[in-house]
Amino acid sequence: MNIQTAEFIISNTDYRKCPNDGKPEYAFIGRSNVGKSSLINMLTNRKGLAMTSSTPGKTLLINHFLINGEWYLVDLPGYGYARRGKEGREKIRAIIENYILGRETMTSLFVLVDIRHEPQKIDLEFMAWLGENDIPFAIVFTKADKIGSGRLHLNVTAYREKLLESWEELPPIFVTSSEKRAGREELLNYIEQINRTL
Repeated sequence: MNIQTAEFIISNTDYRKCPNDGKPEYAFIGRSNVGKSSLINMLTNRKGLAMTSSTPGKTLLINHFLINGEWYLVDLPGYGYARRGKEGREKIRAIIENYILGRETMTSLFVLVDIRHEPQKIDLEFMAWLGENDIPFAIVFTKADKIGSGRLHLNVTAYREKLLESWEELPPIFVTSSEKRAGREELLNYIEQINRTL
């Protein structure tokens, strides 16, 4: 897929105020500081499209970007940022869950996971929740350039094995690096394939 245009459309906290033109939406989510904004900028070839922040947990809104006038890339708030406090975390959780469960045009969710770490409880629980609610999703490992290829392979294998303890079938898995632009083509081709079936 060749991305010719990527434009910011709207930010809000209520999925009912999101665009209602029926175009498919591909949403990106992950724990705070997983590299979501960098990945979105890399995918769209627009350096400042999604604002990267040195402060984890900065995205509090649902951000819609229209790609090639055909589909939306949706930047969701990061989950599990401990320093926000219980009330703040609950608010974010409600925004995320309402969007995921209530948004009919959400075609697939990309769950971003930092490949440098072993499987984290919060990510596994979130994926289990997606499975329970029949939400189509894919796993996107980020920051692949930060570790060697041997360790990378070991970590992906460890994650697969951990998931297979409770999943009969694994979701699609992508390995990416925003720095090296790795995984970009695979992700965009995956989105294009789904768009063709709609």
